[in-house]
Amino acid sequence: MMNIVIADALKRVAPDLRLGILTAEVQVTAHSESLWLEIEKLTNDFSLEMTDIAQLSQISEARKAYRALGKDPTRYRLSSDSLMRRIVKSKGLYQVNDIVDMNNLLSLESGHSIGTYDLGKISGNVEYGIGTADEEYVGIGRGVLNIEGLPVLKDDRGSFGSATSDSERTMITLDTKRILMNIIAFDGDEKLERWMDRAEALLKAHVQGAAVEKWIVD
Repeated sequence: MMNIVIADALKRVAPDLRLGILTAEVQVTAHSESLWLEIEKLTNDFSLEMTDIAQLSQISEARKAYRALGKDPTRYRLSSDSLMRRIVKSKGLYQVNDIVDMNNLLSLESGHSIGTYDLGKISGNVEYGIGTADEEYVGIGRGVLNIEGLPVLKDDRGSFGSATSDSERTMITLDTKRILMNIIAFDGDEKLERWMDRAEALLKAHVQGAAVEKWIVD
């Protein structure tokens, strides 16, 4: 089990913060028809309105933390917030690969921002902390991202993931063999273990997930 901690500085801003962590061996493919059917059903049945999204504790508590750190959550929007807004606007979900698609499905179901990373590209121990003024990374589809003040995952090589946008360095590709999944619960969700179980079930059903390990960091 790899060592993952939440930095004290971040816990002072978000005292209820908990992380649901999973690692697994996977076989990534470009598309899973069975998974996409689950996604289509969820998006077709999605019942939230735009005004409902900000009221969800998963979103509101994360936004509160962003503001406390000096980040505008409407500019640096949470990935779960962005996904829900796409569905409400009838834009649908983009298809990437089955791991990323599964990540998006679980984020919509749980309301939490979720990051899934290529474990083979992560070095050493991992800390969920706060980005500093001298840090930046290339966000997936976003170019260079200003991560100063953002809650970010950091390994021995630097920051690589946030609830807003993850880095290209640790992104999932068709060559990924092992993953690290991070379910970010700023509201201390009591159902976090349920979402971790759901993630494990999805991994086993759609990407031949094996050697799954799960634990909570708080």
